[in-house]
Amino acid sequence: MPKPRTKRQAIRDERKAKRREKSLAAFEASKATKRQRLGESNGDDAGEQEPRFEDGYDQPRIGGPPPADREFFGMLSDQEQEYFRSVDEQLDIDDFPSQEDRQLYLASVFTEAQGKELKLACSQSCSRLMERLIMMSNTRQKKKLFLQFAGHFLNLIQHRFASHCCETLFLQSAPIVTRELSGERDDGTTDQDNPDEKPLPYMEELFLLTLDELEGHLGYLLTDKFASHTLRVLLIVLSGRPLEESETKSLIHSKRKEKISVPWTSDDSTDLNSQLRAVPMSFNLAAKKIIDDSASGMDSTELRVLARHPTGNPVLQLLLELDISLNLKANEDESGDMTLLWRLLPGAPASLKDATSPASDFVNQMLYDPIGSRLLETLITHCPGKIFKPLYKHVFASRIHSLLRNDVASYPAIRVLNRLSKEDLVAVVEKTLPEFSKLVTLSRFNVIKTLFERCQARQASSEIQSLTKTLIESFGSDPKSLVPKLCLPESSEADENGHDHDPFKKNRSALVSHGAHLTTTMLAIHGSPSNAIQTSLAALPEELILQLATSSAPTSYVLVNAFSTPSRNKIFHKTLVAALRSHAFQLAVSRHGNKVLNAIVSIPSKGDGISIPFHIKESIMEQLGQHEQELRDLFEGRRVWRTWKGDLWRNRRGEWISWIKELDSAPGQATPEQQSRWDNGSRNSNSNSAKSSMKSDMDDFTRKRKRGIEIAS
Repeated sequence: MPKPRTKRQAIRDERKAKRREKSLAAFEASKATKRQRLGESNGDDAGEQEPRFEDGYDQPRIGGPPPADREFFGMLSDQEQEYFRSVDEQLDIDDFPSQEDRQLYLASVFTEAQGKELKLACSQSCSRLMERLIMMSNTRQKKKLFLQFAGHFLNLIQHRFASHCCETLFLQSAPIVTRELSGERDDGTTDQDNPDEKPLPYMEELFLLTLDELEGHLGYLLTDKFASHTLRVLLIVLSGRPLEESETKSLIHSKRKEKISVPWTSDDSTDLNSQLRAVPMSFNLAAKKIIDDSASGMDSTELRVLARHPTGNPVLQLLLELDISLNLKANEDESGDMTLLWRLLPGAPASLKDATSPASDFVNQMLYDPIGSRLLETLITHCPGKIFKPLYKHVFASRIHSLLRNDVASYPAIRVLNRLSKEDLVAVVEKTLPEFSKLVTLSRFNVIKTLFERCQARQASSEIQSLTKTLIESFGSDPKSLVPKLCLPESSEADENGHDHDPFKKNRSALVSHGAHLTTTMLAIHGSPSNAIQTSLAALPEELILQLATSSAPTSYVLVNAFSTPSRNKIFHKTLVAALRSHAFQLAVSRHGNKVLNAIVSIPSKGDGISIPFHIKESIMEQLGQHEQELRDLFEGRRVWRTWKGDLWRNRRGEWISWIKELDSAPGQATPEQQSRWDNGSRNSNSNSAKSSMKSDMDDFTRKRKRGIEIAS
């Protein structure tokens, strides 16, 4: 219960109420003004009032009527905001004695929020709490939220804050559809519910009712700043795709999307989120209807405009991918119904033979467009073979080597390489080798990486040898210069001379990442590529090896992978670890270096191709032991201390040595009895330190949960 108000508090509340009344009056006046302007613009010049793109040039509205006036659901009172703020803090602390107490507290929060769900979803300060409540709610509570949002979804998904709540509700409810499809229902009434209450509908029905609300409005929702993200979520749910895939997350959320975390959930849906989900036939039909409605309302010009639209392009990518997967049988029959693929490539595959046809013109226009090329990547990746073969033969084959050099067209060209047969791939390598130095000069390391990967997958051994030889020659015929040039741009000559055309100045982190990925790919290919990278790593001075371990995540994984790669040089692994041994503490507290240090402990002391002497590990552990308290004060340090079993080393040195020897005989493996004994010994030996570590972890989590205002979706 809130504290009784003082006289001073009552005065403040009265002033706030007056300010709220003034703001509501101003809001109503602005709505009336907007209506008047809309009414005046229905004359002859109404068509001239068109939306603008972010880059400033005018474009016609993409299908559908203009959005109606937004609904206003009211505002939370000061007491209500204070209550929900305390709820958010209580959920962060999570000091409930049992799971049953958590559920009871959550039920009381939902009871208090009853009738205020729409206000919470649209509130700048409480919408994040609503997302957390959705993630922690059970099936019955999710269905009740669906019913509260019903009839308002069209406005909610266009709202800056409520759209995120809708996305979370859809994603968290998707596994329930799969469970109910198998006959499992867990939305029965509880003791707190009214026994006369009607049974709740199936989650499938609730999704279909939501789609009915949005029908007829898809044209302008595709390019809406907030609604487009929610539409992507709905399409993902309808398709049955895994919800936890990295590609799925990049399609759904923007890079600035804040990650909402919860200490626990009521539904255990992790397995269903990470795999393909079974969906009812009605979902497939609904997805097809969305695709047909979206495509039928736009002509070819509007489709090309949408393909270049920064907000509409990701939705169009998803629509195209689902169109190909859901209508694969129709695509195999040229006389089938016109789908989105055929709208983008009319007359294909026959029309692709003509360079002046609309299909060829569309591909050529999208090829060099920074936004449209992403749609072309999706088309190349998922189109049927009868489309891809003529597309490659008549559009890409003759100029693939020049496309690979372009900063935009290289990405669709990489997708082409991933689908080529061995014969076509060999032909591409032969065309590329004479101009390979240009790829290196332009830092197209992602292109070179793809060439290595595809030649390895197609078992083109001679081409791998040629690529390795040409790459070394491009860097000065010395294999020792490979890693510094690829992963450490500070040592590049162009960077030292300060040339303005140095590509590293444009996007340094991306190019370093591409170079590190190329290095890791070559390490994984047995033979000359792996030998060249190992030679370069072994020749690095100590300061560059340390820089490689601590500068970035991609470069640190180069060393992690090098530790697990066999080498004909018996002292290769010893050389790398010896260079890092004196910097053990610096690595342990480094954001990226701690992964490198943790990888060292699993290297066997005796092995064929991979080994480091035991005394080096012992020396590293002694250095870490000298900084135990400093390690415990940092998250990275605690992770290293646990991985190296520092408590076991300090209190039971003999058992620690046995553990290291067990790793030598079977890296990463230990019997359950040994693991239990080591862990119990470690826990019992330092319970006070463990408690302080847990408290520090909770403080870190609480600090990370403090949230700023989100600028955009």
